[in-house]
Amino acid sequence: MTMQSYKLTYFNMRGRAELSRYIFAYAGIAFEDRRVEWKDWPLIKKRLVGNSKLAEAQADALVDTLNDFTLLIPWREDNPQIKETWADLYCHVCFTTFSVLRPGFADHHPALCGLIDRVEAIPNVAKWIQSRPTTEF
Repeated sequence: MTMQSYKLTYFNMRGRAELSRYIFAYAGIAFEDRRVEWKDWPLIKKRLVGNSKLAEAQADALVDTLNDFTLLIPWREDNPQIKETWADLYCHVCFTTFSVLRPGFADHHPALCGLIDRVEAIPNVAKWIQSRPTTEF
């Protein structure tokens, strides 16, 4: 049986893709972290959306529909620990960005700092954080 391989392609930043990276790391699933530089985006986008305004509109409609659909998924798991972990990972992703925008914003919120410490103590997530490319966002 051929082993599944995953490629995650996103801008050279944490952004929206970082939660997916955390989940791959948490689950111990190897993936290729393909980073796109902003200067290369116009050419890549042109290949992704097609060669006409109609094709671009259809691609936008499909992506927006899928985004709306994912908002309807009940993210409640039978195992509440898994749900908390997913939410904890997402909070950590947001926290790293907020910390860049407003350093020290959580200093007076010990529960939030504790959450951050717990996520960073998850071995596979800690390994990802240590090995990921350094970006501002």
